[in-house]
Amino acid sequence: MKFSELAIYFDKISSVSSRLEITRILAELFNKLTPDEIEKVVYLLQGRVRPAYEGIDFGMAERTMIKAALSALNIEKSFFEKEFKKIGDLGETVEHFKKQYTSFEERDWEAVEVYNFFYRLATASGSGSQDVKVSLLAQLIRQLDALSSRFLVRLPTGDIRMGFSDMTVLDAYSWMLKGDKSLRPMIEKAYHVRPELGYIGRVIKEKGVESLDKIGPTVFTPIIMMRAERLSSADEILKQIGTCLVEPKFDGFRLQIHKKGNEVRLFSRSLEDVTYMYPDIVEGAKKQIQSREIIIEGEAIGYNVKTGEFLPFQETVQRKRKYEIEKMAKEIPLRLFSFELLFKNGVNFLAKPFVERRKALEESITTTRDLSKDTIVIADQEEVSQTEKLEKLFDEAVEKGLEGVLAKKITGIYKPGAREWNWIKYKRSYSAKIQDTIDCLVMGYDFGKGKRTVFGIGAFLVGVLDEKGDKFVTIAKIGTGLTDEEWKQLQVKSQKSKVKNKPNNYSVNKMMKCDVWVVPSIVVEIRADEITKSPVHTAGLALRFPRLERFRDDKKPEDATNLKELTKMSGFSAY
Repeated sequence: MKFSELAIYFDKISSVSSRLEITRILAELFNKLTPDEIEKVVYLLQGRVRPAYEGIDFGMAERTMIKAALSALNIEKSFFEKEFKKIGDLGETVEHFKKQYTSFEERDWEAVEVYNFFYRLATASGSGSQDVKVSLLAQLIRQLDALSSRFLVRLPTGDIRMGFSDMTVLDAYSWMLKGDKSLRPMIEKAYHVRPELGYIGRVIKEKGVESLDKIGPTVFTPIIMMRAERLSSADEILKQIGTCLVEPKFDGFRLQIHKKGNEVRLFSRSLEDVTYMYPDIVEGAKKQIQSREIIIEGEAIGYNVKTGEFLPFQETVQRKRKYEIEKMAKEIPLRLFSFELLFKNGVNFLAKPFVERRKALEESITTTRDLSKDTIVIADQEEVSQTEKLEKLFDEAVEKGLEGVLAKKITGIYKPGAREWNWIKYKRSYSAKIQDTIDCLVMGYDFGKGKRTVFGIGAFLVGVLDEKGDKFVTIAKIGTGLTDEEWKQLQVKSQKSKVKNKPNNYSVNKMMKCDVWVVPSIVVEIRADEITKSPVHTAGLALRFPRLERFRDDKKPEDATNLKELTKMSGFSAY
């Protein structure tokens, strides 16, 4: 496919808001692509060249693109900026000038050629690389047509966002084959094990959708982590899963450790490669994990070197940083409590009963049981069949400063990305019948007034995911309960993700309209006194007296509380 034809599809998708229509257009596009093209084009559609977890970013500021455009079009900076200010969109500004610009160099590039060009652009580094990027981009702007130039300019600056998620792409794969979403469960199951949209598309094109069943774990490709259900009493837990294995519930960072030979990589719950952040865990994995290749999961939690006591999340979270990593590793050392094994030496453990996974985990890690020497330990575990015993373990965990306990079904399998009854959380807040916290997505914000003028934010809108419609619906606009530092943090995080128009997958009542919209990226943990019915929030529910508990950088937008869960927590009838 030529890039000029792909640009027409970019234009079609960006001009509609209906998720169903976007899915149909994507399916039409995918049907025209070869296996090689679909693997690459699906990333261009999202403004990337590889899956997000690989961390390959263009790292190109708007001013760099302006520099390339000025060079390509040979026009005065002041003239260009005047028009840019009037139009308000860099891509459309370049398109505007391209329509008036004639070049003998113009040619119709293949979509794969443009992808390869961008891949080289994103991976280029070293002295003088920025000047080379500007020169190459200028050349490409001269050669492409006006519409293609609009999207060419948007790609490296991250402004290509078209308002659809990975899940929409999975739906489009199903529509490509069947004209409906019936194949989505099968495709999503493979995606949860190997979250590479391009790879999934290529496999479907080359070998058919049935071949997705053969996709298994691959070392250094993160698996979307399984989640736990919630119940409010020990009695309910035992009635649901019977005799179970109970582990402490830690309040730290959930990490997935991938090890092959002496190479170790760490992935967060949001699939971010965080290897460089936790050198102590990496060294511990190299010394203590005895396996040729392996994927395990655990929770990293900070501890007091002198007393051995666990630190609260607010202190542990200080280890998630890009600077002064070695210094903080000494001040707040981490211990990883491993609790799951997913893959080992070519064997896929996902579908094996939990007792088998646990046995393989214990055989894979060497420990001295001396907490001063071991960075990686195996989470304690007890078999429980009586309510009194489960309550006792819960109380003991709380006394140690932990969240509570996690009950695991003995025969339960590991289902990536799923929240099922294989794991059940029993935490302090559920035991005390206190309203649990809710993980929400920040959707936008209003400008500050008075004291908050300095922060640039006076209130922010949050929502949850309505999985039925694959859209985010609102539940609260929060203007109180944050410290000055938290307002500043939110402003900084929002600046990286703000967009001109409301994303297509946001359902917002006009009364909740925001001054600034933010693409799905920021997850916050919110505590509220209660959930009430609401005519102005599109969830149909609202939070009463909401306040920020903490930022959840370890979670992706899809990991936020969904509308079904919120409705269940509220006690109201199903939505």
